[in-house]
Amino acid sequence: MTSATPDQQLPLACPAQFPNCPVNLQKVQASGPVAEEPKHDQSFILQKIQPALLGLMDGSVSTLAPIFATAGLTGKPMDAFFVGLAASVGAGISMGLAEALSDDGVVSGRGNPISRGVITGAATILGGMLHTLPFLNRDLHTALMLAYVVVLVELIAIAFIKYRYMRSPLAQTVTQVVVGGAVVFGVGVWLGRLGAGG
Repeated sequence: MTSATPDQQLPLACPAQFPNCPVNLQKVQASGPVAEEPKHDQSFILQKIQPALLGLMDGSVSTLAPIFATAGLTGKPMDAFFVGLAASVGAGISMGLAEALSDDGVVSGRGNPISRGVITGAATILGGMLHTLPFLNRDLHTALMLAYVVVLVELIAIAFIKYRYMRSPLAQTVTQVVVGGAVVFGVGVWLGRLGAGG
C-alpha cells in the first residue's frame, strides 16, 4: 500500500487559521499585492526632509536675483537687505501655503499638510535670509564678499542633503544645484549692473 504524497494529504480547502497553506497562499496572491505602510525612513523623508529641501532650494535660489540686482543697482547694502528680507518672507509665506494646500497627505502618505507647510515656509525664509544677512554690513564690497561665500555654502549644503537623503548621484546633484544657483545669481548681478548703467 503506497503512502499518500504531501500534496495528496492536503485538503482541498484549508482552515483560515493556517495562512501558509498553499490554498490560502494562492488566494492571497490572486488578490494582488497588499499595500504596505511606508517605512519610518521613507515617512521621515516625505514628511520632513522633502518639504525642508524644497524650501531651502527655493529660498536660496529665488532670492538671489533681486538681492544682488538691488545691490548692484543702488550700491546700498541696506537696500539689498530689505529687498532680501521682503523676498524671503514673501517667498516663505507663498511656499508654505502652496505646500499645505497642494496635498492633504492622505493618498500620498506625506503627512500633515500644515506641518509640511510650516517646514517648507520656514526653510524658504531661512534659505533666503542666510545670504541676506551679510548686507547688514554697511560696506558694500565686504557685504558682497560675505554673501558670495554664504551662497556657495548654501548650494553645497543643499546638494549634500539631496545626495544624503534622496540618494541622488553626488556629482550630478552638485552640478544641478550649483549651476542652477549660479545662473540665477549671474542674472541678478547682470540686471543690477544693467540698471546702474554699467
